[in-house]
Amino acid sequence: MPKRRLMITGSQGFVGQAVMERLRKHHAERLELVDFIDPDTSTRPDIRDSQAVMRTIDAAKADSLIHLAAIAAPREAQKDLNQAWMVNVIGTLNVANAIRTYTPKARLIWSGSSEAYGGSFNKFAGPLKESAALEPMSSYGATKAAADIMLRQMAEDGFEVIVFRPFNHTGDGQTPDYVVPAFADQVARIEQGLQEPVLQVGNLEARRDFLDVQDVAEAYLLAAGGPLPPQRCYNISTGHPVSIQSLLQSLLAQSSKQIAVTVDPDRYYPNKVETASGDPSSLQQDLNWSPSVPIESTLLSVLEARRAALRI
Repeated sequence: MPKRRLMITGSQGFVGQAVMERLRKHHAERLELVDFIDPDTSTRPDIRDSQAVMRTIDAAKADSLIHLAAIAAPREAQKDLNQAWMVNVIGTLNVANAIRTYTPKARLIWSGSSEAYGGSFNKFAGPLKESAALEPMSSYGATKAAADIMLRQMAEDGFEVIVFRPFNHTGDGQTPDYVVPAFADQVARIEQGLQEPVLQVGNLEARRDFLDVQDVAEAYLLAAGGPLPPQRCYNISTGHPVSIQSLLQSLLAQSSKQIAVTVDPDRYYPNKVETASGDPSSLQQDLNWSPSVPIESTLLSVLEARRAALRI
């Protein structure tokens, strides 16, 4: 069977790099990477530029495209709403329209977000199924919910698209804008004597469904390379939420230093959602996917990466 030609937007980002690495190690026999490069400029196009996106997708003739390019940090989205909507919604529309125009038999694999569920987490006990209502409670979640609805409507018209709603994921390479690398960075700095042995934290009470980024990457690659599954929308989750407090304690246990913990008012935000978790059973059934990396291993890899970065 010939390899499927795969294009990735956002390949230089945190998740994009994980997808590229996993593709090389585990999927190279069935997927051939095609660069997301504008033939007119020999650079990666801005997905807000519809003409550049059209040229790029027309030239590549890919069989599948994993669309990861986005404003991915909720606080960044909140700071610049115009950019968040232009990138996350209009940029996604540009990619979808280009595929439908120039490679209509190609498949789009889109990275949405569990943030789109928002208020639904407060209405139902236990992990949410994909049928739960999208009730975003943040600007970022709203952009993802809008693009989610848009793409699923296109699927009703015959567009070959798979919508993913990944839950919290972390790993080596994620910036300290996110909770796990933020904790790990402070632990590593304390170990190196670059910070007093006091770790500054925000709200630790939330419970979230955490995965390793490699497991998220695997879901995207399974969707890119196999037959079209019967369902077009999937949670990427474990179904087993953990508290932010427990993640912190696991990181502290990996250090020989005695580290105190104190709440920083500037980092503290009330929880609009106490527990957020997703039911992964549809993804497990349709794509034979399951999370494979224990959270303890993920936490250690993040801490080791922060330690290594400080030693350079």
